[in-house]
Amino acid sequence: MTVPAPAPATPGRPGRSATLDRALDRACGARPVPGNRVRYLTDTDVFDAMRALLRDAAAVVHFENYIIRDDATGREFAGLLADAAGRGVTVRVLYDAFGCRWTGRAYWDRLRRSGVEVRALGVRLLHPLRSLRRNHRKYVGVDGRIALVGGFCIGDEWVGDPAHHRLPWRDTAVEVCGPAAAALDLTFERLWARLGPTLSPPDRAVRVEACGPAAARVVDGLPGRMRIYRAVELLAASAASRLWISDAYLVAPAPMFAALMAAARDGVDVRVLVPGTTDVPAVRAFTRVGYRELLAAGARIWEWRGPMFHAKTVIADDRWVKVGSSNLNVPSLLANYELDLLLDDPPLATEAVAQFRRDLSHAMEVTLRPRRVPAGIAKRLPPAVAPTGPVTRHPAHTPSAAEVSVRAAITLRHVAEGARRSIAGAVVFTSVGLGALFVAAPRVMGTLVALASFWVAAQATAAFFARRRHGDDPASTPPPDGA
Repeated sequence: MTVPAPAPATPGRPGRSATLDRALDRACGARPVPGNRVRYLTDTDVFDAMRALLRDAAAVVHFENYIIRDDATGREFAGLLADAAGRGVTVRVLYDAFGCRWTGRAYWDRLRRSGVEVRALGVRLLHPLRSLRRNHRKYVGVDGRIALVGGFCIGDEWVGDPAHHRLPWRDTAVEVCGPAAAALDLTFERLWARLGPTLSPPDRAVRVEACGPAAARVVDGLPGRMRIYRAVELLAASAASRLWISDAYLVAPAPMFAALMAAARDGVDVRVLVPGTTDVPAVRAFTRVGYRELLAAGARIWEWRGPMFHAKTVIADDRWVKVGSSNLNVPSLLANYELDLLLDDPPLATEAVAQFRRDLSHAMEVTLRPRRVPAGIAKRLPPAVAPTGPVTRHPAHTPSAAEVSVRAAITLRHVAEGARRSIAGAVVFTSVGLGALFVAAPRVMGTLVALASFWVAAQATAAFFARRRHGDDPASTPPPDGA
């Protein structure tokens, strides 16, 4: 596809930083592509947009996702892809073998029989390190002119079940019309070529006209390149007023946490929104490890109360918006194939800020509070991380059996952790008390310990001779005194 030459980074707009633009160009491995119309989408609107794209496709459909399930939603989209192929549209599907490990071969065979070309990033058992590199992208491109990128996967949980009062997973995507859509399609073609024969030049000879004012950088995340990692660090370092982050599996590397804390200490409004419950409970435990430091630096943290929160966005000041497949954790930032858009569009930033505020209305803020111990001890302990109110679910959502199981696992782990802390505290105080008594009154304590030892010995001796008299049958042994 022929992509118009991107506009140079110039300081023509008030407040625009040519230095930051150049730094982002290098970090992202791409310069801004101007002339795009962008639309911010959430939840089921994402799937409505995808359905419309597939029904209106005239020449080419490129469909790529980490998870495509063989459930009602997956079969619906398989039907839409097959219908497009039946109209003579060239349809190509890329999926990840690990993400789709529960989707049987019959699903892909049905797509192939309907005329859809299918390729997968497989799992190599003989190369375990290479198998850590997964295709985590979520992308739909039609005719090289319009594309949709975000955090959504293809499964029933992303669509919800209104009949049973189950809300869809909370997710975000951006629909792009214009030259950036052609640039996004090139990322699909490059990965497609890595997994089989390349596309012929006529398939890519499409000229895309500008259709809007937004500039977009297409961040083609490749293993080991750390492009979105460096871009987010630059946004954190340059943010002047706002840095709002939504993330599904936030386990950021230490340098990125340091950048967030530095921004918060410098007076930037740093807000982090993460799931309250998650489909991967272990990740939630790792996410909470960084809460105390972020809160102490002045950042604010919220946990979502509804079904799974899966959105992956960054909003910097009133200008920059990052939307895509990358989570702020090591696999996404360092190992996976990812796809993100970094958009320089103040109207879109305003819309993203409004959506973030709406999300906060269904979230619970987490704060620091003093430990519930005597004041003298509390001063020597770090503050506790605690919610600002009772932990409740979204009022319009009835959790599924899987969500209930995950929440029960998290609750049991919290109870177990509390029990371990309680037992450890009792052992500590008991040991310290006994030690203090031995130091203060060694003769008295020694006498008490000696008497207790003689009493135990006498009881054991009585039990020994009683067993010898009556044999080894417990039923024939008389009970000890006082039983």
